Amino acid sequence: MKVLVVDDQPLIVEELCEFLESSGYRCVPCESSRQALDSFNKDPDISLVLCDLHMPGLDGIQLVQEMQRLAGKQRVFEAIMLTGQSDKQDVIKALRAGIADYYQKPIDLDELLEGLQRQEVALQERQKNLQLGQLNQKLQFLSESIDDLYQDLDKVRRSPEASQPQDSSGEQGIDTDAIEIPAIFNQLSPRQLDVARLVGKGQTNYQIACELGITENTVKLYVSQVLRLTHMHNRTQLALALSPSSSGLRQRVTAH
Repeated sequence: MKVLVVDDQPLIVEELCEFLESSGYRCVPCESSRQALDSFNKDPDISLVLCDLHMPGLDGIQLVQEMQRLAGKQRVFEAIMLTGQSDKQDVIKALRAGIADYYQKPIDLDELLEGLQRQEVALQERQKNLQLGQLNQKLQFLSESIDDLYQDLDKVRRSPEASQPQDSSGEQGIDTDAIEIPAIFNQLSPRQLDVARLVGKGQTNYQIACELGITENTVKLYVSQVLRLTHMHNRTQLALALSPSSSGLRQRVTAH
């Protein structure tokens, strides 16, 4: 990780960089807020920022806030404030702005090094969480893509040519499932109809998810959509409406 060291006093920048580099860090020295912003924007390896509070132009708090804007949600960094004055209100304002820690000048270098190491650990955890979040987004996109693929396959399978297979005499057969499904279910999409039929067979959400290759939460969403579209009150009513052994009862259920 690179450390951006920002102070309008060149001697302080030089001393801090020399000490931190001897401790194993790579440093980027800057003597103004504008120079610091330019370096931060150009170098994505900068993850730790040491900056003076009182500087010409942008002060330390404004500088960190501008860096936060540049970083957005795809880049994480930690900032430590250095101040020659122990103004309590400035410290509170800095912490509220998201600055992780602060040290008063003259700086105890060993104490500063320990603070940097703590922030490095915290930063590694934030970076890991960011990467996990990005991975979860990719997995969610992949799951939705697979679900769309299954729906496309359903459309192909339910095309007129596929849904009317010929029997041994060469005549086209009749889709008995289509006859058994009440007219109220005609408005459902192929995937919604698949879920409804499996509910009618008494399968659980987990079993349906395994059979259709989708997540259990997606099954719950489909069941909710089916109930809403068919104006049924619950899963039991839906199962009764699709039960092949209770046609009379089914007519009464779907009539309401």
